[in-house]
Amino acid sequence: MPHADVLEKLVSLAKRKGFVFQSSEIYGGTGSVWDYGPLGVELKNNIKARWWNAMVRQRDDVEGLDAAILMHPRVWEASGHVAGFSDPLVDCKACKARFRADKLADAQCPRKPSKKPGEHGDCQLTEPRQFNLMFKTFMGPVEDSAAVVYLRPETAQGIFVNFLNVQQATRQKVPFGIAQIGKAFRNEITPGNFTFRTREFEQMEMQFFVEPGTDMDWFEKWKAWRREWHVGLGLDDSRLQFHQHGEKELAHYARAAFDIEFDFGGTLGFQEIEGVHNRSDFDLKQHQEFSAKRLEYVDQAANKRYLPYVIETSVGADRVTLAVMVNAYREEAVAGEDEGRTVMRFHPGLAPITAGVFPLTKKDGQPEMAERVAADLRKRFPVFYDDAGAIGRRYRRQDEAGTPFGITVDGDSTRNDDVTIRFRDDLAQIRVAAAQAGEVIAGYLAKDHPVAEASRA
Repeated sequence: MPHADVLEKLVSLAKRKGFVFQSSEIYGGTGSVWDYGPLGVELKNNIKARWWNAMVRQRDDVEGLDAAILMHPRVWEASGHVAGFSDPLVDCKACKARFRADKLADAQCPRKPSKKPGEHGDCQLTEPRQFNLMFKTFMGPVEDSAAVVYLRPETAQGIFVNFLNVQQATRQKVPFGIAQIGKAFRNEITPGNFTFRTREFEQMEMQFFVEPGTDMDWFEKWKAWRREWHVGLGLDDSRLQFHQHGEKELAHYARAAFDIEFDFGGTLGFQEIEGVHNRSDFDLKQHQEFSAKRLEYVDQAANKRYLPYVIETSVGADRVTLAVMVNAYREEAVAGEDEGRTVMRFHPGLAPITAGVFPLTKKDGQPEMAERVAADLRKRFPVFYDDAGAIGRRYRRQDEAGTPFGITVDGDSTRNDDVTIRFRDDLAQIRVAAAQAGEVIAGYLAKDHPVAEASRA
């Protein structure tokens, strides 16, 4: 069954709850650039931390790196981005719109949305011309060709040029990987679909260096591991699929490439959120040639040297964050209530707020006790304290934020020094000692499965 299109509702919720805002909104916004609000930055940081933990901290064969955004311009000549990182564009002289020449079948005329560009008499399309997607700037006080630098369009090249630095500093032996998280920039012509395709974005990339001849075995291993990671985020397995790059899609340097795609629902459907690529030895060979520096790995045990092949895993942090939000969005009926609820069913380990703390009333010492409980929990988790409005409304506000645990302090709490923990997904409630609330929540989080299952455990 096709999944519903929830993007429009999600955009509204994202602004209202503080997940994502339009960049520079008070000035009319900046095209396809977005700011992550208080909840959004927590969610995205949790996803990045989970990736870093899986890639670097839980493995002894992957090292971390944080390469600079600004690099020597020769890097981008070696990588092929200066000469070949471009899209064919056509302009319409009538409506002043610009389109990808190779994507006209997917475009709409702004004057007649039911028509494709060039399908009606008003269109005046120019001949295609190439448009480089890199943002160009200047380093130093003089703006001339000698001072040109680029905002990196990908983070991978920072890893390749540091291959020997990292290998020699850590004394790693091939096979091993280098991972980093960082911003990249592309002057996209057809951005859109909220945060799915943007001009400024964040990548989580790992380049795994292997001996030639072992590359396809490692490629298959990383394919399987990376899909498992996405399922571990709570993404519905039925919404994930592999897409193999055909002969026309395959990059000239790649031996094999698969995309991990997520079903965003509606007309967007399945779209790439991660790429797993066998890049051969293209990148190291190019940088060795352009820099005139030897980048070969010396295998002392086997008494040989070679340029490693590279298995790349490249995740769009923004795309995965959007996939997690789409996957979590629910509109549900609630038994005994006329109004339903909107709830973000995040994996509890990813939720921006772990627990909401609520005094039932503003009297009888309940606020004071609730504030003490909240202060104690903040030492371990992100916590939101709320004493405004009816308790049902406060629960609903935290449901929209995706908060997995709600802790209520009532009249019995002040007498018995205990609290009620309410579970977001199935609305079950348990009573625990106030001093044990943190341990109870930590126990559920350690089980690493959805709250709905945890509350019935």
